[in-house]
Formats: sequence, C-alpha cells, structure tokens
Amino acid sequence: MVYTYYEIGRNIFEQEQEGKERAEYGTYLLEEVANKLTKKYNHGYSPDNLKLMRRFYVVYSQDKIRKTLFPRFADYPALPTGERFYLSWSHYLKLMRIDNIEERHFYEIESVQNNWSLSELKRQFDSSLYERLALSSDKQKVKQLALVGQQVEKATDIIKDPLVVEFLGLDEKTEYLESDLEKRIIDNLQKFMLELGKGFTFVGRQVRFTFQEAHFRCDLVFYNRLLRCFVLFDLKIGEIKHQDIGQMQIYVNYYDRCVKLPEENKTIGIILCKDKNDGVVEMTLPENNDQIFASKYQTVLPSKEELKRLIENQ
Repeated sequence: MVYTYYEIGRNIFEQEQEGKERAEYGTYLLEEVANKLTKKYNHGYSPDNLKLMRRFYVVYSQDKIRKTLFPRFADYPALPTGERFYLSWSHYLKLMRIDNIEERHFYEIESVQNNWSLSELKRQFDSSLYERLALSSDKQKVKQLALVGQQVEKATDIIKDPLVVEFLGLDEKTEYLESDLEKRIIDNLQKFMLELGKGFTFVGRQVRFTFQEAHFRCDLVFYNRLLRCFVLFDLKIGEIKHQDIGQMQIYVNYYDRCVKLPEENKTIGIILCKDKNDGVVEMTLPENNDQIFASKYQTVLPSKEELKRLIENQ
C-alpha cells in the first residue's frame, strides 16, 4: 500500500507539472483522479488523501540521504528508483509532519530498528526523545543520531536526562512516596523499559543482598544485553544527596565483586531523582567516573521548544 501511494503521488506530481495554471489544474486533477479511483476501489482515495500521497512523494523523493540509512535491509523490495519503505502508511503520515530532516531520519530509523507501533512512535516524539538524546551527546553523536539512530556502546549512551515518565500518571503537584513511584513503574514496566531504551531486560525489584551482617535492597535491577552489564536504579522523590551517591557506590561495588561474571562489563548505577543537584553529583563522584550517574525524572512531557533552545546553547 505504501509503495502504491508513493507511485500515485508521483503520478499526480508529474501530471501537475504539465498544467499551465498549477493551482486550478491541480484541484481539477485531484478531483478527477479521486473519482476514478473511488469508483474502482470504493474508498481511501479522497482529494485530501491524494494530497497526502502527493506530499509523501515530494518529501521522500527528495530525501537522498535516507536511501543509505538501512544497509541491513539491502534485499528489501524496492522501486525501480531504489526507494524502499519499511513502515506503515500511518507511520509515514506522522513522519512527514516532522520538518527537521535529521530528526525525521532518527525517528524513522528507531521505528524500524525497534519495531515501534504508531502509538510508540507518537509517544517517543511527544516525549522529545531526539532532543533529550542530543542533550546527552556531543556534537558528533548528534550527527550520528540522524544517520544510524541511537547507538549503545558505553554507559553514557543509555543515560537520558531527563527521563520522561508521564505514563505513570503521577501529578507533579501530588505528594507520593518512593514506594508509590516504584509500584507505578512496575505496573507500567513495558512502557518504562521502552523509555529506558535499547537492550534492557528486567531482573527484579527490591533485590536484597547482605554482607558483614548488613542488609541492603536495590530498588530496581536491570540487565543491558548490548552493554553486557547490570544496571541498578535507586529511586529518590526529592533532591539527590551525597549519601545517595555513596549508597549507590555500595550497590555497584557489590554487583561488580559478587554478582557479575568475569566476562561481563562493569555495573552501572543510576540514581533516578526528582531534583538533581549537579554540583553535589560532580563533587561526590571521581573525575573519571564511568559507572554512577544521576538522572532527573519528569512526570509531564517536556517542552520541545525549551529542549531545542538548550541544544542550541550547548
């Protein structure tokens, strides 16, 4: 269907170029084609839909870089022009509305690689995933987002700041406990793991361990298959304190020394907090830290405009 719509859009576009009075001719052409196709196929070919097909052709026929984005799908069916499509028509209706071509490439790549449904694509766009990853990356990494999507190769690649958890249904002004936050995450585990990103598998909640007669519980434990390491989460509903970082250091050290296998990589600890004091984090952790991180969580969708301004001012 997607290939058919692309070809219909191409035919309309090429026919329009022959019209002397483009606007008037274009309206007549769309109505004529809509009537013919509707008589033959019953529905789906209104003038408004034909306009979308025309725009689909215009956007993607001019997108030369996109043709090199999916090398592992080289054997996928293609048009004679070499154009390939991997998503549903509904996905492309959403993608076409993204004006920034690099951002559009990113969401198309991630949708294909992660098999996102349309609702998942919309949610990730509304949560400003592209901007949040761009804020967490250097300039070279930002360019890679538009060419290969999110790459998970080291600990910092899985850090999102902020982590958006609007799907938990926690009102910003409502008081709640850390146990409430944890329960909401477990109740919405699939969505939470989608927000975390690539490669995560769930291990357990309130995972207990003991040494020297002292008992500890880690709020959430995950394993990342791409990094081949455990990822520990400690949940804080208020401002992060240096004691929280020290506690996470104990968790990370325990997993590194007593749980992980020799061939696995170092454990990552993430303190998920409502309010992050960057100064406290910076002064508490060593300069060469590559294991413990603090990330804010946000219970409402962020402003794309504000995030874009932050990226521009980096």
